[in-house]
Amino acid sequence: MTEISKQIIFSEQCARIILCISEMADVSIQEATDMFYESETANLIEEKVADLHCRSDKYLALLVIEECSEKKKLSIHNA
Repeated sequence: MTEISKQIIFSEQCARIILCISEMADVSIQEATDMFYESETANLIEEKVADLHCRSDKYLALLVIEECSEKKKLSIHNA
């Protein structure tokens, strides 16, 4: 598989995860995109850590949503 093919597959996976985030968290696509690309989970998927890239889109979306929820809780407590 070429690097271009791998990038296309990764981009398509990101798009599906973002759509799942939008639907599951009831946020706009833009908000879901921000949530995804600002998450550590996105970095781990791209780096293929713990085979996260092999997990389902909904599972990965849930990880991102949970991560964002934890960040919000921490920022509220630190305010």
